[in-house]
Amino acid sequence: MTQTLHIVGGGMAGSEAAWQAAEMGVDVVIHEMRPKVETFAHKTGNLGEMVCSNSFRSDDDEQNAVGLLHWEMRTADGLIMTTADEHRLPAGGALAVDRDPFAETVTAKLKAHPRISVSYEEITDLPQDGHWIFATGPLTSTNLGAAIQAETGAEALAFFDAIAPILYAESIDMSKAWMQSRYDKGETEEERTAYLNCPMDKDQYEAFIDALLTADKTEFHEGETAGYFDGCLPIEVMAERGRETLRFGPMKPVGLTNPHNPENKAYAVVQLRRDNALGTLFNIVGFQTKMKYGAQTEVLRMIPGLENASFARLGGIHRNTFLNSPTLLDNQMRLKSKPHIRFAGQITGVEGYVESAAMGLLAGRFAAAEILGIELPVVPQDSAMGALIHHITGGAEAKTFQPMNVNFGLFQPVEGLKGGRRGRKDRYKAYTDRAKAAWHDWLSHS
Repeated sequence: MTQTLHIVGGGMAGSEAAWQAAEMGVDVVIHEMRPKVETFAHKTGNLGEMVCSNSFRSDDDEQNAVGLLHWEMRTADGLIMTTADEHRLPAGGALAVDRDPFAETVTAKLKAHPRISVSYEEITDLPQDGHWIFATGPLTSTNLGAAIQAETGAEALAFFDAIAPILYAESIDMSKAWMQSRYDKGETEEERTAYLNCPMDKDQYEAFIDALLTADKTEFHEGETAGYFDGCLPIEVMAERGRETLRFGPMKPVGLTNPHNPENKAYAVVQLRRDNALGTLFNIVGFQTKMKYGAQTEVLRMIPGLENASFARLGGIHRNTFLNSPTLLDNQMRLKSKPHIRFAGQITGVEGYVESAAMGLLAGRFAAAEILGIELPVVPQDSAMGALIHHITGGAEAKTFQPMNVNFGLFQPVEGLKGGRRGRKDRYKAYTDRAKAAWHDWLSHS
């Protein structure tokens, strides 16, 4: 009789793990504590709810590592990527989704699967037997976090993560703002006008930086030592690193022409991306923040075009926890001290929706194969999946382990290619060609 796989957490990783295991013929129970137990960031009880951004980042599968990861997940019939494609929004070369319908569809698909059931309860302890995947994410509940820490015997590792504000489109002054993707990137007019741009001159930018630096911010409790993940820095932290940091980061003015004043080059530009299919909501790109709510509205309304902005959701900051996976997990993401338990998703030390879902995809397949008595080949390190799981389960230095996005720096070098910027395009194409062949081969033998 086939044994049941229990998955704790119904986010990106847990949802994908459940789908993959069920498609392989294993009965699955998803244990999700929401909406009975709420978190700082989640607003619903939907599975696969997106909380930080609505973007899966670049969809270029020949020149970008996350785009390659998209391709590998699509090739493996991944639930998250299939659903993302169904609810895609124009975002230039990126893959952005309409977040609420996306989560509703993920939930509906999982609940409709004959081998999947959902139990809305909080799991507070590590089980002593059975087959389990813990995909509780960075917002793991306090009780479960304590149980994990007690089992691993390690101090909890943590970093701070921030979310960006979302505002109503109707409150944006389009006599100052305009729609354009950087360098007019995109194959259709909709893609070439996927971003809303708010320009600043030098005086406006300097005043904005001054306001950021002096605004009231969320303070951490005494003794709090967690740092920030560099891929999700609050704008105030970036400003503290140098007054020009934002102008060379999320506020860079390159590749844009203001149709209201085409002869005048903006000193800095704030970009917003459509957050839903209706186009009624926009999120401010790269503007994660730890400013207190009152200060947030005051400072953000200094941006030209947003003087009368009305906010659907303000930004905020929260503590994320993750495992020291190189020390604690084996190459199939099993907890070494309790091999009947796997971990998946962001709690393993990957960063980003796509990476979290990818590790869920592998964990679901690993667990299902174990239950069914199937021996899977090792995930090839030349694939994006393989490069990422190799990094978190042994390739990274345990003493300095920090959350990691997928990137070509995790890949084994391709022999015979020139280095430097001039050879980068050929090198990335070689990485992706090699990865696709390796991934196809792995799937055909799995």
